[in-house]
Formats: sequence, C-alpha cells, structure tokens
Amino acid sequence: MQRMAAIDPIAYGANRNHYDGAVTRLSPYLRHGVLSLKEVSEHVIALVPTPRSADKLLQELAWRDYYRRVLGERGDAVREDLEPYKTGYQPSDYADALPADFLAAQTGNDFVDATVRELHETGYLHNQGRMKIAAYVVHWRRVKWQAGAAWMYAHLLDGDLASNHLSWQWVASTFAAKPYLFNLDNLLRWTGGRFTGCDADGRSPFDASYDELNRRLFA
Repeated sequence: MQRMAAIDPIAYGANRNHYDGAVTRLSPYLRHGVLSLKEVSEHVIALVPTPRSADKLLQELAWRDYYRRVLGERGDAVREDLEPYKTGYQPSDYADALPADFLAAQTGNDFVDATVRELHETGYLHNQGRMKIAAYVVHWRRVKWQAGAAWMYAHLLDGDLASNHLSWQWVASTFAAKPYLFNLDNLLRWTGGRFTGCDADGRSPFDASYDELNRRLFA
C-alpha cells in the first residue's frame, strides 16, 4: 500500500504538528478495518533502528488503542460527560446546538471558516485543525462538546466514535484535568501562517496570552 510505504516515523516525530508535516493519513484505513493497529505498529518498528526512534508515532497508535478500550468499557457513556467541566461552568451554561454562522462557514474568522469548509468538502482535517476547531466551539462559542463532536463525526471519512468523542471531551475538559486552549501564536506556528486567525474586522479572538484567555473564557 502506498500510504504504508510513505511512512517516515522520524519525520513524523519531528513535524507531525505542522499542517504540512509528515502525517501518515492512515486513519481512514484504520477506522474501516483495512489495516489493524498491530499491522501498522509492526511496519513502523521495522522502518527504524530501534522502536524509540518511532516513539511519537507509536504513542499516537497507542492513544487510538486506548480510546477504543475506553469505548469498549464505557460504551455509549462516551457520548456524555465522563467528568465535570473544569472551566467553571456547568453543562447547562453551554448551548445545545452549533451556531448557524459556524455551520455555514460564515463566522468571519478566516481560520474557523476555512476549517469548516475543508471538513465539509474533503472529510478530513489535520489533528491540529480538529483540536482547535473543537476548542473554538466549546470555549469561544460555549457550545456543548456533544454538538461539535456529532457534527465532526458525521463529516469525517475517518470518523471513529472513540477517538472523535473522547478527543472532544479532552478539549472540553470532561475527560482531562484542564481544558485545551490555543492562542494566535500557536495557531500561526502550526498552520505555517496560512491563516491570520482574524475576524472580518482584522482582530483575532485568539490574540492573547494563555493567562488572559483563561480569564476571558472561563468562570
């Protein structure tokens, strides 16, 4: 398989977080059973001098396995909050549905709108895009993670209930010790400057320190 042959575990470890990094794009094949985690892990280990050289990629495969095990143990409970929010808000403080401007990719923010369009048009998002759009939905727009998770799951070609929903819970803080946030510097770093992160008025809701964002977004 061409995708398997193109894997570069060392490059993956070095630049996987960049939008143009050496990601494997194997997730649809893993999701639909064309490949198993065992097959991919064994192939990756065979490509490097020692397993340690591929630890970042092997860790990501291990996370996928872990999420599957959580789903196997908790079942449909992964669709509900596994833990309380650590944002200072209660579930009732979050909206039940995604805003219309978000779904139409008309928020005016170039990163948000481009990410929504990319998912709708291609069925794929880089992991950084998935985490950041989840954070935007839950923390900036204060929408329940379930609404965002269901939307993303419905559009992803590699939609995996365990990985998708538990990742959204991790961002929201209902399956993590704290909520996931990003700021403008982080956005520009990993996306290679392809977005400004700004709204139509030229200002960015992400342009602040993490301390300031925590003060703005959480109770």
